[in-house]
Amino acid sequence: MTTKRVALATCSDLPALSVDDKPLVPALADRGVTAEPAVWDDPTVDWDAYDLVVVRSTWDYAPRHDEFLAWAETVPRLENPAPVLRWNTDKSYLRALEAASVPVIPTVWLDPARHFSKRAVHTRMPAFGDFVVKPVVSAGAKDTGRYIPISAQSRSMAISHTMELLDSGRWVMIQPYVTSVDSAGETCLTFVDGVFQHAARKHALLTGPSQPTKGLGLYLEEKMSAVAATPEQLKVAQRALEVAGAELGLDGPLLYARVDLVTGEEGPLVIELELTEPSLWMAHSGPVPTLTRFADAIAARA
Repeated sequence: MTTKRVALATCSDLPALSVDDKPLVPALADRGVTAEPAVWDDPTVDWDAYDLVVVRSTWDYAPRHDEFLAWAETVPRLENPAPVLRWNTDKSYLRALEAASVPVIPTVWLDPARHFSKRAVHTRMPAFGDFVVKPVVSAGAKDTGRYIPISAQSRSMAISHTMELLDSGRWVMIQPYVTSVDSAGETCLTFVDGVFQHAARKHALLTGPSQPTKGLGLYLEEKMSAVAATPEQLKVAQRALEVAGAELGLDGPLLYARVDLVTGEEGPLVIELELTEPSLWMAHSGPVPTLTRFADAIAARA
């Protein structure tokens, strides 16, 4: 019997995988599958040689979005597949969720092709309540800042941040900051093969204006803890995945997915739908480890 080979796609800053994903290698070996980390933009990798390529910590894709999507199109057996990555790496997918009545954070969308003046940007920012400025294509809260509208200095920094993004040709999102994040964080629900596995709490990341990231510079450092998802949160997350499946014309569940929620005045809101390269926070899973389910699902698809 021929041993199946699986590539776990990562980035050059994490050539041996993230801490969360490293246990997949021995777990897949126990299932008769040889798993190897492979850097997505390494020209020496023969992607055709693998029975399956699973996107994991490709966290440097955002500044090279087009290159990343072009790479995904060349990989014959990719999970999640290239059309999913194309749709999900542009946060305008939130518009599709909102149109289907999935609760999301209200968003102002700024197109760089419209050449907004500073005054025009100013008028599109909230007059009350903290707000967030971020690019539509981004990962790990990079190039994202939180601002205070009643502070002239903070508002000026927000306008400068927005103009820098627009001038570089990037679409921009402006959203009210959901204050419950400061006390309850975000709740991240992990799914494998369409089945809910566990939830983890991501503690607040944004305390002020956009700033350079530390360490690898790929993302802001995230502090996580285990948490139980409520029935209402699970319902919203499952609905978001249903809408994504309909938008993409999928005929089955995705290998992996993470739905990030915050708590608004009327209940859970989707802040992000992570179908590309999410950490699954498997160390925070419950009695049936998500690692077990994820390794089973990868082995079955390989």
